[in-house]
Amino acid sequence: MPKGYVIAHAVVTNPEKWGQYVEKSKVALAKFNGKRIVAGGKCEIIEGNGTQRNVVIEFASYDDAKGYATSPEYAEAKKLREGAGTLDITIVEGA
Repeated sequence: MPKGYVIAHAVVTNPEKWGQYVEKSKVALAKFNGKRIVAGGKCEIIEGNGTQRNVVIEFASYDDAKGYATSPEYAEAKKLREGAGTLDITIVEGA
């Protein structure tokens, strides 16, 4: 079965509030056995608009990735992110 990935691109405007969101999102991450394989770090935009903060989370399946992103636990974390920045999230099935 192919793995699933959550790919996120973020612009953070309030690091303190964003940090609270990240901590709370770990509850959903653990529930669906997600593994952060990219979380911030050095970044260089080569083409297009891009963002400076990028996250890739690996899951055992597409369904687990979707379960994480649509779970009540993640919804609770999202509330803490309000006013802290913007986030684009895509769920992708791996090869």
